[in-house]
Amino acid sequence: MFICFLKKYKFVLFLVASFVLAGCSRHVTNPINEVSNNVVDKVVAKVGVRPLFLINEMQDSELKTKLEQCKNNTFYRSDFSIGHRGAPLLFPEHTRESYQAAIDSGAGIVECDVTFTSDQALVCRHSQCDLATTTNILAIPELAKQCSQPFTPADPINGIVASAMCCTSDITLAQFKTLKGKMDGANTQATTVEEYLAGTPNWRTDLYSGKGTLMTHAESIDMFKKAGVKMSPELKSASVKMPFNGFSQADYAQKMLNEYIAAGVPADQVYPQSFNLADVKYWITQTPLFGKQAIFLDERNIAADFDPDNPKTWVPSMQELKNQGVEYIAPPLWMLVTLDSQGTIIPSPYAKAAKAAELKIITWSLERSGLLANGGGWYYQSITEAISSEADVLVLLDVLAKQVGVVGVFSDWPATVTYYANCMAMD
Repeated sequence: MFICFLKKYKFVLFLVASFVLAGCSRHVTNPINEVSNNVVDKVVAKVGVRPLFLINEMQDSELKTKLEQCKNNTFYRSDFSIGHRGAPLLFPEHTRESYQAAIDSGAGIVECDVTFTSDQALVCRHSQCDLATTTNILAIPELAKQCSQPFTPADPINGIVASAMCCTSDITLAQFKTLKGKMDGANTQATTVEEYLAGTPNWRTDLYSGKGTLMTHAESIDMFKKAGVKMSPELKSASVKMPFNGFSQADYAQKMLNEYIAAGVPADQVYPQSFNLADVKYWITQTPLFGKQAIFLDERNIAADFDPDNPKTWVPSMQELKNQGVEYIAPPLWMLVTLDSQGTIIPSPYAKAAKAAELKIITWSLERSGLLANGGGWYYQSITEAISSEADVLVLLDVLAKQVGVVGVFSDWPATVTYYANCMAMD
């Protein structure tokens, strides 16, 4: 009798347990399944307070209302958001810390500007000869004396400004690794090295510049690969005569891509850039898997007669670029927009021609112009009259995204573009 009771009791427990589990399965979502089914490949981004600050500054409009409605959303990494040198509005450019800030704020693509040292190691710097303004090299006497142009103090009486020029090609990789990155800038009225190094523009900050870890190109690849972001290296123009100790321009262009191949990075994760059309054409012909995503950083505007409103001044033409295999073109912001008769920002003839030639457009660089109350400077030169507040960066971004049809935007503070891209479902 007792044994039968136990059997019945176990059976009842089994039924109760089954009922409870079935009920739980209907009302409790499995976190693992939720992640795998609903947010595949999505990485949460931390956009911080700046996007809301900019939105709050906007005049009432449909755009402002739309952007405000997204303020409580969860934001995710976006390929539309590209970290220009990382996040150098607040962090020293091309440092591990700057790259991490870009990654954290949702940049789906991050840029390493690539140049080389005296022993031909590839490193991340915006210019081969910017070490005097972006690192502490002048504060290290044994390295400062190797600079192409050592520090010269200002001489106000004779109208001479302070200057220095230190290049990655002046030092070895081992020496480069001893440097610390700082916010880009120099005090040209300085009479001492210490004063010269204290030249951060007042609209930036030194708050996050205490460490400034410099990166080799290979180290940036490893960092970006582990973070799961795509990569957009720019092959910088050499400031030294090429070939450099037997290192030719073709060697340079190939070595940059070889480091992705060596790291096992698929070509579709890499967007190589160059202002030198010959580099882009080299990648298209010699490394076609990488070449089909190569970005031509449009330098045609350096021609004296260049006019973004006159196709006859664009040499080569948009269609000629397309015929040569170029798929991506990246002009500065101002070349893509102009003003109509009412002073409204609209796509420029340049932008329309690029789209007509079926070129994919990327542009640079947002949030690099300081306070916009004064018109925005070089990056906004074609629309100066329409720029009067910080919030106008969002107005411009909206035109670039919806009317010009850009596929990506470089920014010195990627969180702003990440916020916009998520709110407008750009991905």
